[in-house]
Amino acid sequence: MIFVADSAKAKIDDLRTSSKVTGEHFIRVSVVSGGCSGLSYKMDFDTESRPNDQVFEDRGIKIVTDLKSFLYLFNSTLEFGGGLDGKGFHFVNPNATRECGCGESFAV
Repeated sequence: MIFVADSAKAKIDDLRTSSKVTGEHFIRVSVVSGGCSGLSYKMDFDTESRPNDQVFEDRGIKIVTDLKSFLYLFNSTLEFGGGLDGKGFHFVNPNATRECGCGESFAV
């Protein structure tokens, strides 16, 4: 499962309203190579399903990821922070053994 914190749900709802994203759109999350710790998160709105997609819904937010990325994201929580640290969207990932200082990448 991939979870959605209240803070992330509120921001996603705001983005849907302000960017006129339809109800057909879902959040696609993937893990890609890159960043100073080796792996980075990629997230965007999408409408096209792919073979082997893993689909989750939490707090009314549909999140879709490929099977390989799900192995890294299992039991993670999507959060949004808009404070002084300016993190934006970020994952609390229990599978990560370390994260870079800026929180943009991780390692397992």
